[in-house]
Amino acid sequence: MTRTRHNYSGTSVAERQIERRALFIEAGLSVFADKSYANSSLTDVCAAAGLSRRQFYEVFADREELLVAVYDWVQGRAQEAVAAALAVTDPTHHRDLVDAAIRAYTQAITSDLRYAKVAFVEIVGVSATVEQHRAQIRDRWGEVVVAIAAGRDDVREPPGGWRVAMAAFIGAVNGAVHQWSLDDPRPSVDVLVEVFSTLLNALTAVEGPQK
Repeated sequence: MTRTRHNYSGTSVAERQIERRALFIEAGLSVFADKSYANSSLTDVCAAAGLSRRQFYEVFADREELLVAVYDWVQGRAQEAVAAALAVTDPTHHRDLVDAAIRAYTQAITSDLRYAKVAFVEIVGVSATVEQHRAQIRDRWGEVVVAIAAGRDDVREPPGGWRVAMAAFIGAVNGAVHQWSLDDPRPSVDVLVEVFSTLLNALTAVEGPQK
């Protein structure tokens, strides 16, 4: 069955909620990237989604909750991309795994400029609650890196331990993607990949050639 935005015939309440949530996330992605979170309104979001305020409040408590949902959606795409890249990468060398993970992550978050704008610019400093959520996502990415490194003899624990090092690395990633999103012309994605790989390998790789 072909379904338009407003054709919910034959769908359950739960299915309609899922569809509407997806429409609002897509609308939030576009509106927050184009007009900024601070300068946009719920009216803008509803107009972009083709849905009503009542329907919005059936899915989200407020615009901030929608912003976090958009952020999580972008981060989720990146997580899926990294997992897929690691699954097909030879695990023999840590550097190969790092490079594959970073390339997959970087391509995922830069494949649409809206992703970078919302997840690395508009999300920053919105509220204490949102900052706490961002810190939790940062810690999860740190756990991914630690899992890649666990038990390897070609990896050393970085200065200050993993938590401090990952906070520094991910802070650098956020800053670089933020700058990349603002630049005109923007550097190629390969530049970002090289910068990120260099930073992470410098933090974690044992000196000397890999075996």
